[in-house]
Amino acid sequence: MRFQTRHTPAFGVVRVTLAEGEAVEADPRTMIATSFGVTQARPGRGKAPSVFTAPAGGGWIDLAPERAGDVYPLEFDGRTGWSIVKGAVLARPATVRRDQPWPALQALFGGDTGFLEHFSGTGSLVLACHGPVDAFTLQAGEVITVSPAFLLAYPDAIQCRLRAIDPAAPQSVRTGEGLALDFAGPGTVLTQSRRAD
Repeated sequence: MRFQTRHTPAFGVVRVTLAEGEAVEADPRTMIATSFGVTQARPGRGKAPSVFTAPAGGGWIDLAPERAGDVYPLEFDGRTGWSIVKGAVLARPATVRRDQPWPALQALFGGDTGFLEHFSGTGSLVLACHGPVDAFTLQAGEVITVSPAFLLAYPDAIQCRLRAIDPAAPQSVRTGEGLALDFAGPGTVLTQSRRAD
């Protein structure tokens, strides 16, 4: 499976090139076009994603986010997982899995589902972003604070703390309203340059 992006960073499109029998999961509303013979199956109901599978000889599928912004292939090496803001996944191969529940996110959000999902495995997960992506590479002991509305993803190795900006003001772990995330290096935090709400 290969990914090629174009029209980035403002109006990103990704072409997913599949070998024979390879499949990728994506929201059917994001599909622009496919090579002839790529099949689409919808294993779930409602807003469940579709699985697009290449025929004999392989094929491709072009995907575009529902909103303007960048598309960003995030590499998974099989050792490090990533916490990603909900709704950001544009395309997911079967080799990258969504981990639910994930203990670190349960500890971060308590009993609520929160605004993040955890993924692990190998291969590339393509993210749909609000605007271009910024990467903050933190050295050991370096700390930054990120607004949940601009967060995109962060790896397991980085330290993260969720806190209220003003304990007297309204807060929501489902949306990130009234909250801030403190990250301590070493590691990389990915943000998007436009608000996600």
